[in-house]
Amino acid sequence: RWSECQILPKREAEIVREIGRLVEDSAKFRYQAVEAVTDIPWQNIAVIAYRESGADFTKQLGQGDPLHEISRHIPRGMGPYLDHPTDGPGHDAWHRCAVDTLQNTPPYAARWHDWTAGGTLTLLILYNGIGYEKYHNEPSPYDWGATSIEKIGKYTGDGRFNAGVWDTQIGCAALLKKMMELDPTIKFAEPPV
Repeated sequence: RWSECQILPKREAEIVREIGRLVEDSAKFRYQAVEAVTDIPWQNIAVIAYRESGADFTKQLGQGDPLHEISRHIPRGMGPYLDHPTDGPGHDAWHRCAVDTLQNTPPYAARWHDWTAGGTLTLLILYNGIGYEKYHNEPSPYDWGATSIEKIGKYTGDGRFNAGVWDTQIGCAALLKKMMELDPTIKFAEPPV
């Protein structure tokens, strides 16, 4: 799917705009700080943050609930994550939340070691859930939104699928494809020989 997918031309400007927020120096620094602890490539953390919370550093990485509250959405019961007084607003709390989520909640992304194209996109689907493939025989828009691979149908809430809804969020593949196009230092790992 990765080699076949193309970004939908009508979504390209929007994707470039959103990527600008993900690769902006202060955001990239925060994703790289989480990478240093978890060994997850920073760009993958950035696209998870985009999909789960709109890359909002006041929200939990696991599901987009507010940092300062106990999460209501899956994964439930996370947090609250509060700043330590010596750190700037949101910096310490978001970092601790991101590390906690990636290390201690399914699919335990910090334990993942396959950062090839297939491995990365599989982990991202596992992060969101396999319901699209398992129950609806369609590619997950979590990965494939805004690409030629996406099909109609969306989970509109935890466990609630609507076959008539189009996911308007940009998928991880579209974000990664455009990020790699604009920043040649971003690459997938090579598959083993």
